[in-house]
Amino acid sequence: MRQTLGLALVLSASIVGLALAQSRHDEMSSGPAESTFASLMMQAMERMDAGMMAAKPTGNPDHDFAAMMIPHHQGAIDMAKVELMYGHDPVLRRLAQGIIVEQQQEIELMQRSLHEASTSHR
Repeated sequence: MRQTLGLALVLSASIVGLALAQSRHDEMSSGPAESTFASLMMQAMERMDAGMMAAKPTGNPDHDFAAMMIPHHQGAIDMAKVELMYGHDPVLRRLAQGIIVEQQQEIELMQRSLHEASTSHR
């Protein structure tokens, strides 16, 4: 009887140990870096959505397009920066670098267009 009880305790301890080890492994695979990555991506998307929604329609398609696309492009830049911080795939990292450069250039073009339109109507 004692031997059976001892064996049951050893087996229970082994099962608990395995469960704890699996739990730690799960925490590592979806650990702080992954949760930070997800959080930063969500923050970038929330800022992008808020910026796009804040652009009040003026009835001028060119103005409205630029006003809404600027936060959209900035969201892409913000997400690309998060990819560079946490991503490992060299192809996706290169894509993220290109997104940052190209989208920033496009933002500058749209800002210039908005500025020129606002100064020409005075």
